[in-house]
Amino acid sequence: MTVGAADFDWIAQLVWQRSAIVLEKGKEYLVESRLAPLARKTGAETVSEFVTRLIAKPDSSLISEVIDAMTTNETSWFRDHYPFQALQSHVLPELTRNRGRQRTLRVWSAGCSSGQEPYSIAMVVQDHFALHPGWAVDIIGSDLSDVMLEKARNARYGQLEVNRGLPVAMLVRHFERLGTEWQLRPEIRRMVDFRSINLAQRIPEIGTFDIIFLRNVLIYFDADTKRGIFEQVKRVLRPDGYLFLGGAETTLNVDPDFEPVMYDRATCYRLRGREVS
Repeated sequence: MTVGAADFDWIAQLVWQRSAIVLEKGKEYLVESRLAPLARKTGAETVSEFVTRLIAKPDSSLISEVIDAMTTNETSWFRDHYPFQALQSHVLPELTRNRGRQRTLRVWSAGCSSGQEPYSIAMVVQDHFALHPGWAVDIIGSDLSDVMLEKARNARYGQLEVNRGLPVAMLVRHFERLGTEWQLRPEIRRMVDFRSINLAQRIPEIGTFDIIFLRNVLIYFDADTKRGIFEQVKRVLRPDGYLFLGGAETTLNVDPDFEPVMYDRATCYRLRGREVS
């Protein structure tokens, strides 16, 4: 039985308040399927009973579990391929030239889920800077879900997870087999620092970045929230830095301060007024 309208509205409002993610009408089945296991764990026979209990007696840890359950954590290695190809072939070589004096590079993977994206970035970065020693590289992966961040830090993945986009050569090179799982080797794990960041709230003081991956995150937000996130991105993106969005996302008609740049089949964004090398 699908969750009732009143219960759906309450969950939708809760999710929006905590994460700014919009649950539209018609997503009742999603609430039912994702909260049913949590309801059973608490002893409730139905999602409606679970919601009724939560309304009557709010529990902060349980509410956090609800937000975790309702957050979409779809991800894969080298997702869509082309952005990582642009990173390797165009963006990193250009920034290496431009940062020759400082010899530092900072990358932020926002909404990183269970870690596949920042670790994919780390593999590309490691290969690039093997030819340019002496650089200090800082990669931050952030997400709203503490559950996903813990999985990312552990860097253990099942066979189905490593099969999603990870080339066999990189699996052999960067992972070791542990029973039925694959453990990412320490040299890649050490390159990424994971932090809890809610993009719908003010971003903490995390410094500025040369590259920001904000991919397949904005599709869950309304227009006002997107504009607010772009304002924050402009605050932490270096003037000649690069912003990568998902294939279905764009700054067009949302924030005029960005302009798209095409590298082969990948689109990235830069702040207007900067020359593209």
